[in-house]
Amino acid sequence: MKAGKKDRVFEIVTTVLLVMILIVALYPLYFSLIASISSPRAVYQGRVLFLPADVTLDGYRKIFADESIWTGFGNGLLYTIVGTLLNVVFTITLAYALSRKEFPFGGVFMKIMVFTMYFYGGIIPLYFVVKQMGMLDSIWSIVLPTLISTYNMIIARSYFMGSIPEELKEAAFLDGCGYVGFFFRVALPLSKSLIAVMVLFYAAKQWNSYFEPMIYLSSESRFPLQLVLRTILIDSQNSLASADASTVADMQQLVDLLKYGCVVVSSIPMLVFYPFVQKHFVKGVMLGAVKG
Repeated sequence: MKAGKKDRVFEIVTTVLLVMILIVALYPLYFSLIASISSPRAVYQGRVLFLPADVTLDGYRKIFADESIWTGFGNGLLYTIVGTLLNVVFTITLAYALSRKEFPFGGVFMKIMVFTMYFYGGIIPLYFVVKQMGMLDSIWSIVLPTLISTYNMIIARSYFMGSIPEELKEAAFLDGCGYVGFFFRVALPLSKSLIAVMVLFYAAKQWNSYFEPMIYLSSESRFPLQLVLRTILIDSQNSLASADASTVADMQQLVDLLKYGCVVVSSIPMLVFYPFVQKHFVKGVMLGAVKG
């Protein structure tokens, strides 16, 4: 078989595999979308596979009728913006410092941080630390304990080491630029792809986080959207458990609609945000993986 035919076969096989992976990854979300606007009875009967059936918006009416949804959306947006900003600033600056060979004890600090990836004190000691610092039931209990991800820091450090030539630093220093000036004037402008990747990683984590808010927050007015949706779903299930026999079927259908609706509502912000950083995503990750 000639090289051209081999390449064509390889492209066809790769394309088929990628399409299959895409379908497997996207179909659950698509199914949740069409099931959230379909009658639960149609879902039970298997009539909702590719298109909605017996369209109804009762689930979304129930979700958005709750005023806490809007409060939770605002809180989640605040936690995501503030948390992502601090995450990126501290991760990038630390990674830049550790990428410099002349940084004192850089190898020691790196080993200590990698150690934390494998050994974790646990949620109870962390809870007491947060409590002793007076951060319970505040935004700082959500943002500060997860300020730096060691994994993301390693990606950023590898990016700086593999993508910014040492000769560029030497030339900048000959022109009178110091470490701080080199970081802001040279390193950061060349790291737009890295910053985009870090923003995407941290924003997705902050937006989808519900365990930390569930542990540290006690005031419902401070709940993020994920926790509000969880509360609505639990309340609906509790109402179902105490409902009369005549209304159980209707309540069960409403609960099922809420399940799918909660998945869609919580996913929309990330789906809207992702296209803006998608063009930098692959480039940033690959450049950070070249050298470590």
